[in-house]
Amino acid sequence: MKAWHVSHSQNLSSKIISLKDRQAALDGKGEIDKLTAVECDELHEVSANIHSLSRLNSSICWKQLRNQWLCEGDANTKYFHSSLSSRRRHNAICSVLVDGVRIEGVLPVKQAVFTHFAQHFKAQDEVRPIVSNLQFRSLSVTKGGSLVKPFSVDEVKEAIWDCNSFKFPGPNGVNFGFIKDL
Repeated sequence: MKAWHVSHSQNLSSKIISLKDRQAALDGKGEIDKLTAVECDELHEVSANIHSLSRLNSSICWKQLRNQWLCEGDANTKYFHSSLSSRRRHNAICSVLVDGVRIEGVLPVKQAVFTHFAQHFKAQDEVRPIVSNLQFRSLSVTKGGSLVKPFSVDEVKEAIWDCNSFKFPGPNGVNFGFIKDL
């Protein structure tokens, strides 16, 4: 893990700066003369690397800030408490309109909400189709057997390569970029 971290995420800002310098040199050369096919390919590769490293850098910075906030918490300031109070007032239900009549007060509003949802989710007698009378097409034994065959390595690899390298498939913090580099 440490070797992968050193090779992929250490000194990202200096890597980005050096790539931007190379991009500027290629852009300057392109303004003066026509770039060769190799230089055009290099310019596209440098641009793609700048983009991916910038995304990786911003992702790492966001995670570090989030981790810092989780460790240190907030300052429990007056601003924080006023924000919470404002949000609580904004989210509170003080009155509801039922059949054109405004109902206010905690208990009447609770009762109106309870009555609304009790009526909304009450079972209704409806005639529904019966499944036993329907005719379904069935699969042959060979097609049915192909539904339970194991995945091939190529299928798994293709599914992983179709995923964004910065996405995390699980809570362990290992992203698809790490899996793709293995």
